[in-house]
Amino acid sequence: MFKHFDGLSLDALLVFESAARHLSFTAAAAELGSSQPAISQQIKRLEQQLATRLFDRVYRGIVLTEAGELLLRHVRDGLQSLDAGLAAVTAQPQHEVLQVATDFAVAAYWLMPRLHRFNRRHPEVDVSLITTNRDLGMLPPEIDVAIAFGDGRFKHGEAHLLFAEAAFPVCSPQLLRGRQPPLAPAALTELPLLHLRPETRSRWLDWHGLFRAFAIAQAPSPGSLRFDNYTLLIQAAIAGQGVAIGWHHLVDDLLAQNLLCRVCGGEARTAFGYYVVLPERKRRQRLTEQFVAWLKDELSGSEPL
Repeated sequence: MFKHFDGLSLDALLVFESAARHLSFTAAAAELGSSQPAISQQIKRLEQQLATRLFDRVYRGIVLTEAGELLLRHVRDGLQSLDAGLAAVTAQPQHEVLQVATDFAVAAYWLMPRLHRFNRRHPEVDVSLITTNRDLGMLPPEIDVAIAFGDGRFKHGEAHLLFAEAAFPVCSPQLLRGRQPPLAPAALTELPLLHLRPETRSRWLDWHGLFRAFAIAQAPSPGSLRFDNYTLLIQAAIAGQGVAIGWHHLVDDLLAQNLLCRVCGGEARTAFGYYVVLPERKRRQRLTEQFVAWLKDELSGSEPL
């Protein structure tokens, strides 16, 4: 592509530019941290490669030949252009990517609506969100931080409680047909219940656990709708197709928007919760610490919704 560069080095052109600017091999050597004989040898080699004389040796110094003056103009322009390009590249903000893993529910209903605030606080960091319903107790090596459900005992990771599990029944206000919530817990036996398939729930509270927590003696109805994805289940609840189990923090925004309402008072709490899990081998510790600090600020309400 650059056929006249064949065999030439940038170092040789830098040496030539310095010697031509100072009209002195000795001054060029001092500027470049070299020696006068080494500079002289590099100039001689460059002249041989170009098959032309660049300097005339005169009494007490050197002068540029016509060819040397022509080369100096082009080398100087080229070096100035290269320096400007390097300055432009280094002046650009350096973006780093933080790999964050969590499940679909947290991603859709809690994290995604807030991530723009993390970006506003740390515009130099890009968050790559990885969603999965698999157990995050064992973190893949590419993950920098995870938000995982469990009891706090995660293998190969340092866990910090984000929020404890607190669940309660929610539905569309339309489903209650004019009845004013909160209703008595026993009303749940009369309403259609939306279920997650067992393989999807992981260790989340299910309707049997919720009925026990609310002291409802009757078994929950099996329901006609079952889902393998919590986001689809919540969309069905918003559409008025049944009652869902809502988790504190996950459905809070939907309650505030009146897309959902709490069917009855009270909530079921367990020993489980969502944890920030950090791998033992921290690849991006500074970014991770920034992300965890932001999560805590979000939960404390220090930033407006």
